[in-house]
Amino acid sequence: MMAWRHFALVGFFLLAGMGLVVRVVYLNVTERQFLIDQGERRSIRAEAIPAYRGVVYDRFGEPLAVSTPAAAIWTDPKSGFLDDAGIVAVTNGLGIDAKVLRHKLASNAGRGFMYIQRGVGWEDAQALRALNLAGLEFNTEYRRFYPAGETTAHVVGVTNIDDAGLEGIELSFNEMLRGVPGKKIVLRDRPGNTIKDLEYVNAPRFGSDLVLSIDLRLQFLAYRELKAAVESHRATSGSLVMLDVASGEILALVNQPSYNPNEAASRSTRGMRNRAVTDTYEPGSTIKPFTVLAALESGKFRRDTQIHTAPGYFHVRTKLVQDPVNRGTISLETVLKKSSQVGIAKVALELEDRAVFDVLSRAGIGEYVGSGLPGGAAGMLTEAGLKNPVVRATLAYGYGLAVTPLQLARAYLCLATNGIRLPVSILRQDGAPQGDRVFDEASVREVVSMMEGVTDAGGTAPKARIEGFRVAGKTGTVRKVGRFGYDDERHVAWFAGMAPASDPRIVAVVLINEPKGDARGGGAVAAPVFGRVMARTLHLLGIPPDDAGLQLARAH
Repeated sequence: MMAWRHFALVGFFLLAGMGLVVRVVYLNVTERQFLIDQGERRSIRAEAIPAYRGVVYDRFGEPLAVSTPAAAIWTDPKSGFLDDAGIVAVTNGLGIDAKVLRHKLASNAGRGFMYIQRGVGWEDAQALRALNLAGLEFNTEYRRFYPAGETTAHVVGVTNIDDAGLEGIELSFNEMLRGVPGKKIVLRDRPGNTIKDLEYVNAPRFGSDLVLSIDLRLQFLAYRELKAAVESHRATSGSLVMLDVASGEILALVNQPSYNPNEAASRSTRGMRNRAVTDTYEPGSTIKPFTVLAALESGKFRRDTQIHTAPGYFHVRTKLVQDPVNRGTISLETVLKKSSQVGIAKVALELEDRAVFDVLSRAGIGEYVGSGLPGGAAGMLTEAGLKNPVVRATLAYGYGLAVTPLQLARAYLCLATNGIRLPVSILRQDGAPQGDRVFDEASVREVVSMMEGVTDAGGTAPKARIEGFRVAGKTGTVRKVGRFGYDDERHVAWFAGMAPASDPRIVAVVLINEPKGDARGGGAVAAPVFGRVMARTLHLLGIPPDDAGLQLARAH
């Protein structure tokens, strides 16, 4: 009886063993490829190799945006490998709330992948990696660092967590900067740890570097002075644009308020808006030099032509145009120097209906600048209503149209180049670009000469004067539109100008939006910023003085 049971049990195990052998042979012969595929699916993965984003430099090679190594830390919530001790270690190392991480893990318990934190600094990531925590995985990536911080924030912009451009140059030149990630095949164990790199499929293609026209020295100078002016006048905002006359390059472009691109918490819609490019304002009296240019082009006026402005006001249909005082009969040059509304309106009404409009159009008012910065506005300049004398009169002193600070700077560039319209660029140019002549050289030289009177002691902007240099420019003080029409309590203060006036090298436009306090005009608020920034700029660039009177005094 016992022998029978023994042989039966042995026979059973022999049959079972033979069955297993047959099954293994069968699977290896008929299901071999299926089994290999299933094994590879569980252990072989394709992994991206991050591409290094191109560096952004200023015109002299100072880095404005660089990529630094970082880590993306993740786990597999479904596996449950990251235990409570690991959670405490991770939260201590990253400075995050343990309760938040536990809740996040619980919410994603059915998923096989979850980021714990991205963009972790390399040193912090290495410290966590050294703990060798089960279930904690690391992917190498890059995060953007901006050495100049908020000084260049509106020009350079920022990237998002995936290293794609969101604002500024980072956005408009994203395709050039970002590069293409590579790809490799890796072998992983069951917890997901990479054991071996099996194959490199594609090498990453790094992004191209970019050299901007910005001079970081001038950018910092402009930012400092603009910020001080906005704060001291308790203004809503401000912008400053500086152009190189020879090339049309943007040497400095700053706004207030700004933000720190290295700190996500400081990014707000208000602070991130590049107001010099996107926001439009009525330019006010900064348009008067172009009205004077239209008058000279007509042949009806010379700089000494007398304009009757008494008694300091007059009506254009139902519109009252007035000066703060009765200036009597004054020359066209004095009209510009004193910024007479009555005088400039009377001049415009003597011209052809389209005369002032055509001059402004040739200067680029109402057109996109195309500088390379994203979000640029075209402004507004319309020929509708030019038959109406009220429209022509108000257009002559800068109402009924809208410009951005950058757009006005480009228009003044046409004056600084003696009538040649140049393209404006945020990228460094290797040579002088080809421009188009839009104004007669002699007429433009005459206007620029007349604009020097604005910064004389008797002009509207003596605070824009620079010792040793002749300065040509124009103030503008514009009432803003409110709920019930133009508001006498809200203003935009402008100053636009160039130096040295004898041979302009730099054009700059300053805008202070809604200054508060006793000083609200362009001559008192914006002109001093121009004077301080331009004086230091001329010194830094080594531009020699052109004030013959001062040079003669120094010689003696």
